[in-house]
Amino acid sequence: MNEPFWIWQQPDWPHFNWEADSLAPLLRACTQAQGRLLGMLGAVGSDTEAQSSLDVLLQNIVTSSAIEGEQLNVSSVRSSLAKRLGISEEGRVSARSEGLAELLLDATSAHQQPLDLKRLYRWHCWLFPSDDNLLARPLRVGMLRGDEPMQVVSGRVDRPTVHYEAPPRAGLETQLAEFLAWFESSRSDAGLDPLLRAGIAHFWFVTVHPFDDGNGRLTRAITDLALTQGEQQAIRFYAMSASILDDRAGYYRILEASQKSTLDITAWLQWFLGTLLKSLEQALARIDRILAKARFWQAHRTDSLPPEQIKVLNRLLDGGEKGFEAGISAAQYQSVAQVSKATATRHLSDLLEKGCLRRLPGGGRSTRYQINQPGSILPGLDTE
Repeated sequence: MNEPFWIWQQPDWPHFNWEADSLAPLLRACTQAQGRLLGMLGAVGSDTEAQSSLDVLLQNIVTSSAIEGEQLNVSSVRSSLAKRLGISEEGRVSARSEGLAELLLDATSAHQQPLDLKRLYRWHCWLFPSDDNLLARPLRVGMLRGDEPMQVVSGRVDRPTVHYEAPPRAGLETQLAEFLAWFESSRSDAGLDPLLRAGIAHFWFVTVHPFDDGNGRLTRAITDLALTQGEQQAIRFYAMSASILDDRAGYYRILEASQKSTLDITAWLQWFLGTLLKSLEQALARIDRILAKARFWQAHRTDSLPPEQIKVLNRLLDGGEKGFEAGISAAQYQSVAQVSKATATRHLSDLLEKGCLRRLPGGGRSTRYQINQPGSILPGLDTE
């Protein structure tokens, strides 16, 4: 008899096992970071909380599609999310953006509701709305895939490389029913860590691959649902799909290796927890910047600052790729604020005098300035 090639051909499928001791350090680090993040939510104002949640949800949707090679209309998706979150933003929406927004918000805001086949079919319909003209081929929407083999391939059409072949169509209902029953019953399993549950759910569902298309995006929505259920917190402050996209090649590599292996999924869970930890750490850095920004403006609430100065200070406080991590020069200030050279020099001197900025070492044209954060020696402009 031939040895099993795919994991679902193993005799005890889907009874996974893993080395708890190997996962313990990562699991502990994730739990601590998750606790810190949830503990910081109370310090964030409601307006800031809503805006930050919108940004994270948008990032999750856009990056989850990008993992599959699809580039979404970001403005349209943002408008669809904002409408549902009660945030006033102008913008056109589409059937595609409306469906994607419904899907992710259902997975996170309605986390107490059970995940059954009817709900899964509804998610699939939201993922592929009937009036979406971008579908490259006819799909069975809101129903399981057909009888043809489901393979993940790359390379030439005449000599493809098969990275994975899903379980056959016969028996797929039973496979999916077993997954959904486990997903519901495991919510109350005190012996299973919620983060491990999310990792198992991700691997199990994407391995079953029940639909013609959209399996990866539905897998990541299920992961968001599992994480939200574990946290008992619908507000999202981290986007795991963004971290998966950062290591897209590694993601597909570990999936392929694990789907060709035994039922010991330790390696997959290590990758999953490591990626989750990166997401949590990035979220902590982002919340730190939000709180630092709030402290800064509280300290300078009585200063009379023109709009140009406020614009530059907010750019510095927000950090990120366009936040001038190494400090801002007079020429850069002039460009961002759209003022003359003389006005830029005068503004910078005024901001130094009011304690808004600090001058970094160096002189002449190389002189640079950073935020002078209240109560700190260094200006807290770390980027993710």
